[in-house]
Amino acid sequence: MLPSRFIFDDWFDEPKMDGRMKCDIYEKDGNTIVEASVPGFKKDEIKIECEDGTLTIQAEKNYDNKESDDKKYIRREIHRHEKCSRSFYLGDVDEDNIKASFNDGVLTVTLPMKKTESSKKYIDIE
Repeated sequence: MLPSRFIFDDWFDEPKMDGRMKCDIYEKDGNTIVEASVPGFKKDEIKIECEDGTLTIQAEKNYDNKESDDKKYIRREIHRHEKCSRSFYLGDVDEDNIKASFNDGVLTVTLPMKKTESSKKYIDIE
């Protein structure tokens, strides 16, 4: 039989969260698509900004930390401050036409890329 300390070692420890949301980034139809998993957050708790080709997604939730008279918490994980953010450099983005949607805890940001002509230059070898 395993000693109980192996089974219950981290039972009352703080949860191990790295504060980073999981994201997928892919290209489709001339757009860069960023899908970010932000479960437990509402649309108005998420902030998206794009500056100089860098997309930043921040999600922050503040809970009221007052304990009610009839509750004496032994462990509190749900009702606490939560914050996570991610930033990605995506290149030459058409910042005026970025679109975002939020459904079932997944934020989808569609970033149209600016059309650039190929500036390939061949160099003669002397």
